Amino acid sequence: MYFGLMIIIFIVGYAMIALEHPLKINKSATALLLAAVIWAVYALMGPGFDHESLIGHLGETAEILFFLLGAMTIVEIVDRHDGFSIITDRITTTNKKKLLWIISILTFFMSAVLDNLTTAIVICALLRKLIQDQKTRWFFCGMVILAANAGGAWSPIGDVTTIMLWIKGNITAGKIILETFLPALVSMLVPLAIISFTMKGNVERPKQNDEAAVSSISKKQSKIILCMGVGLLLFVPVFKTITHLPPYLGILLGLGILWVTTEIMHKNRPEIYSRLNVTSIIQRVDTPSVLFFLGILMAVSCLNEAGHLKLLAESLDKLGNVYVINLIIGVLSSIIDNVPLVAAAMGMYPIEAVGHFAVDGAFWEGLAYCAGTGGSLLIIGSAAGVAIMGMEKIDFIWYLKKITLWALLGYLAGAGVFYLMSSFILHT
Repeated sequence: MYFGLMIIIFIVGYAMIALEHPLKINKSATALLLAAVIWAVYALMGPGFDHESLIGHLGETAEILFFLLGAMTIVEIVDRHDGFSIITDRITTTNKKKLLWIISILTFFMSAVLDNLTTAIVICALLRKLIQDQKTRWFFCGMVILAANAGGAWSPIGDVTTIMLWIKGNITAGKIILETFLPALVSMLVPLAIISFTMKGNVERPKQNDEAAVSSISKKQSKIILCMGVGLLLFVPVFKTITHLPPYLGILLGLGILWVTTEIMHKNRPEIYSRLNVTSIIQRVDTPSVLFFLGILMAVSCLNEAGHLKLLAESLDKLGNVYVINLIIGVLSSIIDNVPLVAAAMGMYPIEAVGHFAVDGAFWEGLAYCAGTGGSLLIIGSAAGVAIMGMEKIDFIWYLKKITLWALLGYLAGAGVFYLMSSFILHT
């Protein structure tokens, strides 16, 4: 009885999140309620409650939350020190089509070097400096989500799922780049071309805010903070490679360094210290979005704990065709977090010596592509989408109406390219 009840609770909670604006109930409140209720049902009606398992799920979720908090705070520090103006001043075009292509391509390649979540946060902050009109900015943000997820899918360090597959030895860095770069690029270019056709005219840039604080900061100081902020974000994957510690520790190291730097920089200037110290800046970080992440990830972890995802993986296994299985996993990753989905798939299919399930086999590479780009179908289907949704207050239904169809076309086009490459070129 509890098994079906948990599914019903999840569907109802998900529907309330999707209908946030008509219901006028904040999605973060719904997500927290969903997590608590679904775990309570499992604890009271399930086969047994394992406290250590709950702590384990909370720990995995906390890693993402602390990474998100650290990255958002670093971006906010750079923004408050007018660091992004150094970049935006060099983007001189105001033509919507040209700007959309520049932003999308920049996001695609940045995401492969940083990761899709960090890149989405950085580019979203840039767009606030470039575009005044909110609805226009939402279209750009929608394309940023697609480009960030596509860019993360072809890099071993661009997305949590590719990192998982890489660390476990299912894929190698060189092969995943070679065999998924083109499908990922196509998955971005198809919606980019379609959306750019709807773009006409020029964008209007917003007026600078907080001029008193900004005017007290020299260009040299802005450059220092920008270079340090971007450099510390880029250092996170290096830190992980060297120490084998999780990325959230790398981002906290970067935040600590930048925090100390700003304290020293402004310690003798009390007139701007109150505005530009990290203690005041961190209050501007979108905490409700972090709590939303906490709720939705903990709710999904409960489904994972109860065996729903394992049952789903076993049901998919009956289909037989690895390409179809990957396509379905990709679509499901827009509803259920792709991390436990990929983890379930990795548990279901052991690495074999030859064939689709060998190291760098078609299944693992297709899984990296589909799980990475499939999350773009819904705004809450990926970390990048959730972060931008929180920063820009984008409506779930608006994204569903304006972006989802084009994201689906790109997803299927990229999957088609991957199938052709895998079946007739690379694995023949």
